[in-house]
Amino acid sequence: MSNDKLYKDALDYHSKRRPGKIEVVPTKPTQTKRDLSLAYSPGVAAPCLEIAKNVEDVYKYTAKGNLVAVISNGTAVLGLGNIGPEASKPVMEGKGLLFKIYADIDVFDIELNTTNIDEFIRTVKILEPTFGGVNLEDIKAPECFEIEERLKKELNIPIMHDDQHGTAIVSGAGLLNAVEIVGKKMEEIIVVVNGAGAAAISCTKIFTALGVKLENIIMLDSKGVLRSDNKELDDRKRMFATKRDIHTLEEAMKGCDVFIGLSKANVVTQDMVRSMADNPIVFAMANPDPEIEYELAIASRPDIIMATGRSDYPNQVNNVLGFPYIFRGALDVRATAINEEMKLAAVKALAELAHEPVPENVKAAYDSMSMEFGRQYIIPKPVDPRLLITVSVAVARAAMESGVAKKPITNWDEYKIELQKRVGKDNKFIRFITEKAKKNPKRVVFAEAENYNILRAAQIVKDEGIALPILLGTRKRVEEIMLENNIDLQDCPIIDPYNEDEVNRELFAQQLYLKRQRKGTTMHEARKLMTQRNYYGCMMIENGKADALISGLTRNYPSTIRPALQAIGKIDDTHIVAGMYIMLTKRGPIFLADTTVNRDPNAVDIAAICKLACNEVRKFNIVPRVALLGYSNFGSAEGNTPRKMQEALKIIKAQDPTLIIDGEMQAKFALNQELLKENYPFSALADGAANVLIFPKLSAGNIAYNLMQEIGDGEVIGPVLIGMKKSVHILQLGSKIRDIVNMVTLAVVDAQR
Repeated sequence: MSNDKLYKDALDYHSKRRPGKIEVVPTKPTQTKRDLSLAYSPGVAAPCLEIAKNVEDVYKYTAKGNLVAVISNGTAVLGLGNIGPEASKPVMEGKGLLFKIYADIDVFDIELNTTNIDEFIRTVKILEPTFGGVNLEDIKAPECFEIEERLKKELNIPIMHDDQHGTAIVSGAGLLNAVEIVGKKMEEIIVVVNGAGAAAISCTKIFTALGVKLENIIMLDSKGVLRSDNKELDDRKRMFATKRDIHTLEEAMKGCDVFIGLSKANVVTQDMVRSMADNPIVFAMANPDPEIEYELAIASRPDIIMATGRSDYPNQVNNVLGFPYIFRGALDVRATAINEEMKLAAVKALAELAHEPVPENVKAAYDSMSMEFGRQYIIPKPVDPRLLITVSVAVARAAMESGVAKKPITNWDEYKIELQKRVGKDNKFIRFITEKAKKNPKRVVFAEAENYNILRAAQIVKDEGIALPILLGTRKRVEEIMLENNIDLQDCPIIDPYNEDEVNRELFAQQLYLKRQRKGTTMHEARKLMTQRNYYGCMMIENGKADALISGLTRNYPSTIRPALQAIGKIDDTHIVAGMYIMLTKRGPIFLADTTVNRDPNAVDIAAICKLACNEVRKFNIVPRVALLGYSNFGSAEGNTPRKMQEALKIIKAQDPTLIIDGEMQAKFALNQELLKENYPFSALADGAANVLIFPKLSAGNIAYNLMQEIGDGEVIGPVLIGMKKSVHILQLGSKIRDIVNMVTLAVVDAQR
């Protein structure tokens, strides 16, 4: 993409539809007259009076505790300089966007039209009642130092100038890990810092807190090395002045261990890098172009560890790894400040997280399947979902231990769950089935083992104690994929039905022939079918040589379900099987059936599908609340669909009078309890929304599922095949690794029956 094209696309992105990037969204119901009377007049008087009695109740009755001000005067916008408050607004909106998507923190961006320090500080001070914290942004040095220092002293809420401390925290974590990798010690390394602005000074302070000695630091500004014999240095620069007899960057870098760049592009040459000590560490963080281009630095010597501020190279020093989670932890314990202890806790949490195995979805996002702690991976990636818990918890703990927390956390497990909920990642359902699976792992046949995603998922479920994988595929190809991608499944059976295991293949063929001889299958055809992995895998389950089967990643649905129906069959008390998706939403799991198997079920079929779905839901300790869906509500329109669903309701109620079920109804009434109660108070679902949705036709269910998946923000498990005698589950074509792991976990729970 050319720069001109990028420029135009960025303008279109910000201007089209609703201008800007953020909006205010109500968090309480506003549909009815009563809602509005509670939200504003006269109901709003009640919380006002309570806060008047006890000002701390502002955190109880308003959004203050989750609201951060991103405040700037636009005097030092990254890469753009002093462009003024209005021009800085897109950046501040963007910062608010990052706060929200990464840590569920609400933001008002505030751009101040002043360069006067006292005026700036007074404005922020008088805004204090509104906010739970203040993120200062893009304010030029040296004013930014005084503004932050005075506000921290005069306000009783967390304050942080992210341009200073964000870069310091993330680069500090990277430096800790880089020094560990090269086998050096923090107290012994020589560090050259090119730049003496807000970020450079804050970074260097963090480095000294991590063990770097002051006498081993060489800092440069635009005039050269900061020397102790220079009487014109201000107090902040004088702190890092050196007594060494050096004057230039070239001289400073000779024999140094670490270069930290917070200056401008292309000031470092390859020869300078070559002059550094063995295993040099280079953090060239000028944006958008680093002090030395990544390719040039890497080409200069093979033992280098290189980091930049850019996302298109390894080891990106990105402030988004820090500020959302630092404020999250600070807000959650109602900290009165963001102190040094909290910053160092964030540094160490980030550094430690980089040592952990990288989640597959993070690898996929960066198109790197071999990402692991080392020279190319010293800092976690911004998309890593573990950051929210890891850093927020560390910061909250540090706030409590350092005495600035007004609302201490007493149950850390509950706090971690709350953090997951904040960004719509409450995996309560996943946790439930995972723990259940781990209690009694089952043997799972992976019928498509000649596939990277399948093998990686198999390793995950094996390592986590969820399942015992059995791999079907050509042995040579399976082993090649494992070797190429560092997948360790050496102790898992690999079976090639076509070329190996002739004894079992013949036995399985005879058994299939007996099952299907009166349905047109000959012995010759049965033997031929046993060379196909789906048939072979199903017969393994039928013979007790495995407990569950996973397939469908590379094949269409009918070609995967057919072997299961022919080799294993339905449970005894049903005439039908069905497909069900599980949508994991903020309101909890919602079960959708039938979405994959029966094209136009009649009323008896609908009743059977409903029974199968409810039995499945109960396995997860969830009480089913069923809505039979259609295009009308309780007979409000004529047609075959309303009549069919009404007849199905009668059958179901006769079979199970205790089941909470109603219909037929439109989906919006099934999922909106208040709307249903207001219009149809007689409904059995009026006291709570449905969690099981039964569709009248396959087309309706499939369309609805796909719409929910694309428009909604919930995770999906499925399609779950319900009604089978044994545990057989079919993946969506092209499922991701996480989807496969979830399906395997579900298959193990199903097999535990």
